[in-house]
Amino acid sequence: MELSRPALAVTVLLTAVVVGPWLARIAVRLGTRDDAALPSPLRTGALTAVFAALLAGAGELTGLRPVTVALAWAAGAAVVLGAADLIGHRLPDRVTYPAYAVCGTALLVDAAVEGTWTALLRAGAAAVVAGGIAALGWLVSPQGLGLGDVKLLGLVGLLLGWFGWGVLMAGVFLGLLTGALVSVLLLVTRRATWHTAVPFGPPLLAGAVLALATGAIPPG
Repeated sequence: MELSRPALAVTVLLTAVVVGPWLARIAVRLGTRDDAALPSPLRTGALTAVFAALLAGAGELTGLRPVTVALAWAAGAAVVLGAADLIGHRLPDRVTYPAYAVCGTALLVDAAVEGTWTALLRAGAAAVVAGGIAALGWLVSPQGLGLGDVKLLGLVGLLLGWFGWGVLMAGVFLGLLTGALVSVLLLVTRRATWHTAVPFGPPLLAGAVLALATGAIPPG
């Protein structure tokens, strides 16, 4: 079902205003491992704005159907995971695992309602392939790729794979490209050295968003 732009805007705004500050608080506490930590007003505003943009994009992409729940939940998880990784180089399982459960369930409901069974099977296969390749990378170089990254790649595979193998490959490529560009920028500005650990989660998430924004067409 298509949402009118005014209705979409109001829904996104209300959801972001209510949920965004809570996501910012969770991200800071997970990133710092401090249950009493609070985000700055600037961080809260920035993460709320990012969450609102992701929600709006999800609504524009799929309208109102079960898969929209998967994208909306993934938007919240992406905000928390990205911020926590930037703050403390962490991609907590307590965020990733529920995202798998909610997104997988939403895709299953979408298949039952919209008949997107082929897309569901492809999403499952993509999650296994993306997570499996990432796991091999972790085995070869644990210092370069963490287990949190492996689990995140599986989740990205699940969501992007639902839209198509091409979207998944584009998302991974754009994520790697974004990470490389950020690393070069940090080196040029001398904010990092060749030995500095750069979090992989935010570039990967950015690549996934870019792939969905530029080339994704919902099945069904």
